[in-house]
Amino acid sequence: MKKVIKAYLQLEEHVLLMIKAEFFVQLIGAAFFLILNIYLAKQGFSDPEIANFISYRFLAVMLLAFPLGFFIKGKALKPFFLLGSIGVPTVAIALVLAVQNSLFYLLPMLFVLWGIVFTLFQVSSLPYVMRNTFVDNQSHAISLNYATHSFGTILSGVIIFGFGQFMQEINEGIILLFIATIGFFGVYFLLKIKVDVIIPVKKGLQWRFYDWDLLLKAIIPTVIIAIGAGLTIPFINLFFFHNFQIDSSGFAVIGGVASILVAILALLVPNVKNKLGFRKGITYTQTTAIIALIALATTEFFAQYFWAFPIAVLCFWVRTPLMNMAAPMTSELTMNYVGKKNQEMLSAIMAAIWSGSWFFSSQIFRYLKSEGLPYAYIFYITAALYALGVLMYYLLVLDYEKGISSKTINY
Repeated sequence: MKKVIKAYLQLEEHVLLMIKAEFFVQLIGAAFFLILNIYLAKQGFSDPEIANFISYRFLAVMLLAFPLGFFIKGKALKPFFLLGSIGVPTVAIALVLAVQNSLFYLLPMLFVLWGIVFTLFQVSSLPYVMRNTFVDNQSHAISLNYATHSFGTILSGVIIFGFGQFMQEINEGIILLFIATIGFFGVYFLLKIKVDVIIPVKKGLQWRFYDWDLLLKAIIPTVIIAIGAGLTIPFINLFFFHNFQIDSSGFAVIGGVASILVAILALLVPNVKNKLGFRKGITYTQTTAIIALIALATTEFFAQYFWAFPIAVLCFWVRTPLMNMAAPMTSELTMNYVGKKNQEMLSAIMAAIWSGSWFFSSQIFRYLKSEGLPYAYIFYITAALYALGVLMYYLLVLDYEKGISSKTINY
């Protein structure tokens, strides 16, 4: 483990500074993931209403990410990080205050703004890593970049659990305000960044500059998996809340443990990739995660039995780290597959896809829940989409390996 940690410590200083700043952005995002839905439910909002609010955030990212991909090409990325680091905690605080003061008509607009400021950081982080990291460090940099969400979830989970145990009179809104305020510390690390490589581009960038055939092949698996994920991930806390009466502090512990596992496995991704390769590494981890998700969903039908809850938690702890473990590998795969001139656009498209599909998935979820469909059936739909996505990734890896082989032969 010491060798693993040492490899990450040897990353470029400016990359580590960016990742540290991203940690504070992810800290806020993780806290809102863990308890915002429960907070809104306690304020009297129904599941369909909550899904509708969440969808506004994803709508904003879907609309902004794609043009942002064009815009950041050939530009320094530090200003986008700064806007995101200041904007995320600011909007998060405004959102909670709007709920506390019953200014519900502001919520759609605030969720849209929240999506916008998150996008500024989200779309820019992976291109920054690819521009400013040596090739030998890419796997570790990408893995650590992904692990920030896990580390953020761990710390926010500890904070939420601590408040729940020792300051029970404080509600979720106060906790979210506290964590959002901490999020401003990310600006400090960004101000210390001195390296921001700009890859020059020709003026009057044309649409035909990009290899759209490669981009299309790279994004198809993500589209399928993202649609499925949008039906499950944003609402998993409601699954535990309604089926097993797990409150904010309880789910913070469950989510925190899952994130510890995610962080550990994320740091091991470069080793896994080197030993198994993209083909086995992606396929094995995601297939196991799909099986765990199916088992998790099934516990809803046995919620009255004492053993259902521990099995649900165990399945969640298996599904979450393994599904997340594949993300750095799929990102590295697709980034290398499309080549350097397409990487900013791919990052933007990926952000648009995740948020766009989650927007539509949230609306689908809202409809399905309003019709009384159990969570289990919705999660089964996710599992089926995941399975199709894994198959498409497998085919993409074969195409990628074929391209490498042909280049080697030509050389």
